[in-house]
Amino acid sequence: MIATTRALLATARALLALALLAVFYALVAAMVLLWAAFLVAALWTAGTPEATTPPTTVVTACAAMAPIVFGMVWAVIRTARPAAPREDAVTVTRRGAPELWRTVEELALDVGTRPPGHIKLTAEVNASVTEDAPLLGLAPGRRVLYLGLPLLAGLSPAELRAVLAHELGHFSGRHSRFGAVAHRGAAGLVAARQAIQDASAANELVRLYAGLPLLLLGLYTRLFRWLTRPVRRRQELEADREAARMAGPGAMADALCSTAALEVAWRDFLADFLTPMRRATGRIPDDPFRAFAHMVEAPEVREPMAVFRALAVERPADPDDAHPALAVRLERLARLPARGPGTGPFPSPDSPEPLSVQPRYAVELGRVLLSGPDAGTRVPWRDWLTELAEHRATRILTPLAEAVRGVEETEGMGRPKGEPGGEPDGEPERLTIDRVLRLLDGGRRMPLARALNARLPDAGLPNAAVPDAGLSDAGLSEGERMPRGDQPGQDPLAPLVEALAVLIGAQLVAQGTAYWAMNWTGPSILVPPDGIAPETIRTWADTAVRLPGQTQRLGLHLAALGVDERAPLPTTGRAGGTADGPVEGAKARRISIAPGATGPARRRIKAVSGLALTVLVVMTGWTFALWANKDEPSYPRIPVTRWNDRYQPGGGTGTDPAPYPTYQRPTFPETIPTYQPPLPPPIHIEPVIPRSTP
Repeated sequence: MIATTRALLATARALLALALLAVFYALVAAMVLLWAAFLVAALWTAGTPEATTPPTTVVTACAAMAPIVFGMVWAVIRTARPAAPREDAVTVTRRGAPELWRTVEELALDVGTRPPGHIKLTAEVNASVTEDAPLLGLAPGRRVLYLGLPLLAGLSPAELRAVLAHELGHFSGRHSRFGAVAHRGAAGLVAARQAIQDASAANELVRLYAGLPLLLLGLYTRLFRWLTRPVRRRQELEADREAARMAGPGAMADALCSTAALEVAWRDFLADFLTPMRRATGRIPDDPFRAFAHMVEAPEVREPMAVFRALAVERPADPDDAHPALAVRLERLARLPARGPGTGPFPSPDSPEPLSVQPRYAVELGRVLLSGPDAGTRVPWRDWLTELAEHRATRILTPLAEAVRGVEETEGMGRPKGEPGGEPDGEPERLTIDRVLRLLDGGRRMPLARALNARLPDAGLPNAAVPDAGLSDAGLSEGERMPRGDQPGQDPLAPLVEALAVLIGAQLVAQGTAYWAMNWTGPSILVPPDGIAPETIRTWADTAVRLPGQTQRLGLHLAALGVDERAPLPTTGRAGGTADGPVEGAKARRISIAPGATGPARRRIKAVSGLALTVLVVMTGWTFALWANKDEPSYPRIPVTRWNDRYQPGGGTGTDPAPYPTYQRPTFPETIPTYQPPLPPPIHIEPVIPRSTP
């Protein structure tokens, strides 16, 4: 009974949402007709003879509303028709991924629906299905399955099959029909509102009239989403049940948690590894998804991924998201009975069959993801990982070089020009181990440590408890972090020890006796020559920094390894410079952080301004032309008898002459009375001060 009531309520909500969508389209049509009526009325009024001045107010209002009306119409047309193929997706053929196609077709047959006609790979951690059907999605059309390539790199075979079963469950439940209508309706409302916002931002005249339409569209969008959100979330839960029937509740629950963790990891990979490396060196991997898979499979990433899975369960649902909260979905899956081993179209867990695609699809999708003139130089992804490890390890050498140069200038300890080990005139002295050791021997370790700490970025505190914390933040413990030595309660010499150890390791890597191993949750790890433990070099650096007079012993160790203390780091053409800064003549990469309008935004602004100006000029010219060429108004006149031959003075219309009219002279009285004004009364003046009597 309760399930029937909920189903009826969901159906009522869906019908009401469809009615609201139809009303929205009707309102857009009414707005177009109203705007056209005002336009015709303005032109007709300007041409009437009674118009004394052109209707400038109506013309201005119509010109200001033109971008708003046309923007809403274009938004409705764009969302009402089937969506165009995504440009950021790569189509997978049957020959390129036979296992994937065979699995999808078997799942579609088992859930009782026809398989999708196309499978396309995307660069997002998500999977979705679309049915590009006409008539707002009410008629059947072409089915497309979009599968994020990071899911192929990070999910297990059982989890990936559960995700595919969930998406095909939307087809079997015919969710794509209402989903298409709801999605396009919401997209139409959002696009219409965005069109008005763009128009108002591009033109001051449009901004004066955009307030009321924006308010109404905002309220209408909230009402539409409030009606469609429960229906779409109910459909997601139904697809979860279908996937649990096929793959088991446990596999589906693991797939949901892993997908949420992979979404955070992928975002962190792009923001903390790919983008900084691209900006610093101009080099990108040819297959970023293989590099991401290498990160996910690293042992040090297991603990952060577990943290992400736990945080995803605690995260509430987004109000604008059609998916319920992850905790709700897991609670519903826990109620379902477990699937028996060996049942269904899936292989047993002991013999998983991985689903993969040919590497060329990943390379092609990587070119789509990282495109443009400033995309960078593409290198094999394994070489890129080696360069990334070196870049992350040697980042501290740049502030070390600046600190050494600043202390030498302050203390006057720089090597004179022309001496052995010095640089030619006009060039700054490059960073060497000998320069650091000379400052330590001279008792300048604390000034050098303070100068280095001042140039290091803030390390901050561990962010493992933050829902959106990055991979490096969640995976590092407080002891593994590189703290700034100027923070209260921290060792001020620790960064200097780390920097000296990195400088020694960079010299060993330069001569080919060591290499940097990638560590995704902290600084890269130096793999020293055979016979030396990884922590030995850091112990040498710690002793040289903390104990005065121990630099000579460090020099003996370095000489035994064949390291020249006075040799600067060789220039690596990959990064375009050294630890001291960019090499002279190297092309610097320009990175702009100032906010600005993108190319499509600039084109929209120009289109809105041009449309408003065109309508204003055309209507102004047309109105003025009608007003200037209007007919003069006619006024009623008294009929006048014209002079002709038959007219006789004195009246009459016959041939006999009529007598002339006679006028009597006015008579006046013989005596004209004269007007005499009355005399004023006599005035008696008495003195104010009485006179004395004799």
